[in-house]
Amino acid sequence: MSDLKEQIESCRLCADRFSATRTAHAPRPVVWFRPSARVLIAGQAPGMRVHKSGKPFDDPSGDRLRDWLGMAADEFYDADRVAIVPMAFCFPGYDARGSDLPPPKVCGQTWHDRVMAVLQNVRLTVVVGGHAHRYHLGTRAPVTEVVANWRARAPDLFALPHPSWRNTAWLRKNPWFEAEIVPELRARVREVMRD
Repeated sequence: MSDLKEQIESCRLCADRFSATRTAHAPRPVVWFRPSARVLIAGQAPGMRVHKSGKPFDDPSGDRLRDWLGMAADEFYDADRVAIVPMAFCFPGYDARGSDLPPPKVCGQTWHDRVMAVLQNVRLTVVVGGHAHRYHLGTRAPVTEVVANWRARAPDLFALPHPSWRNTAWLRKNPWFEAEIVPELRARVREVMRD
């Protein structure tokens, strides 16, 4: 397992791709998992703040996600109990408009199945955002449809929108998410973390 983490941390497959982005940055894989984890946060890709800090969800999106989960930061960052595995381990850069580029497929194709094989103790999977929905759920359905179908997957899997500030309008338009799903998600997190 430590060998796999070291391989991911030293990965430079996307060096040329990242140097050609607006940010012209070098790869910095953010790796946060251990085989003992009970909760899997399956995300998309680190943003620029996470790229700089080296700590997943170390930004306002992480604050919102932790609120949805009902988890304090010390629980969330307990790698023995919580694995945070994005579709791409590195910040992909910005496009010409300043938006995050999508996670490079080569990262997921190279590492994702190998990481999932190590995580044998996961009892709750939280799939965050459309890119992660496609891999973990095998669907290209719109995020709203995927999230609204939560009862079909609960209590072992919850699909969430991305907690980015860019989705604040989505949250206002879909109040059922925080009214119905968030309380059920928090209860399941408490149950899994307590065992």
